[in-house]
Formats: sequence, structure tokens, C-alpha cells
Amino acid sequence: VEAFADALEVVPRTLAENAGLDPIDSLVDLRARHDGGEFGAGLDAYTGDVIDMEAEGVVEPLRVKTQAIESATEAAVMILRIDDVIAAGDLKGGGSDDDGDEGGPGGAPGGMGGMGGMGGMGGAM
Repeated sequence: VEAFADALEVVPRTLAENAGLDPIDSLVDLRARHDGGEFGAGLDAYTGDVIDMEAEGVVEPLRVKTQAIESATEAAVMILRIDDVIAAGDLKGGGSDDDGDEGGPGGAPGGMGGMGGMGGMGGAM
């Protein structure tokens, strides 16, 4: 959960850095305001202050933010599941295709021998 919270803080941290502000001080101020119950507090990139964004008229549709966070979370969970499957394969000894043998993938040879009259299929015409 802490890593997820850290990931969400990338947005205000990046905003502070791009505005030429100290990202650590900005995040400390923002966290303090949020901990104090001011959930509408945000970073004003022009002044460097943490202000009440709703009072300043800075609002965005909740659904857009919710969808973006849900999509990012689903992608992260999917990557973690894939990593778990790969790790489980490595533990069983089947996680690597590199068995030292040379050559390409197996399979039937090209063409369909014995079927004469079928141009391009490897048989006699």
C-alpha cells in the first residue's frame, strides 16, 4: 500500500520539480494539509503554495481520474502476476528456453511431400 501511495505522489512531485520548486518541501506541505482534512488541497505551480484547489476553481471530473488510476493499477497487477508466473517457472526448472542445444524451433519440414500436382507444396508436378 505504501508503494502505491508513493506512486501517486509522483504527480505533485513532478509538478513541483517542473515549476522549479523544492519537491520535498512541497510534498511535506501537501501531506500536512491532507492529514489535516483538507482533501482539496493542491500545489499551485505559479506561487509554490499549497492552496484549496476547489476554492480557486481548479476542478476536474472525478471519473477521468478514477479511470486513469484503475487502469494503471490493473496494468501493474498484471505485470506482477506475469512476474510471479515467470518466477514459479524458474523454481520448477522450466523457466528458461536456453538448454544449450543449437538450432531453431522444431516442426515439420517445409512443403507437403507426396501431394503431386499442388504447385508450391513441395510435391512432384
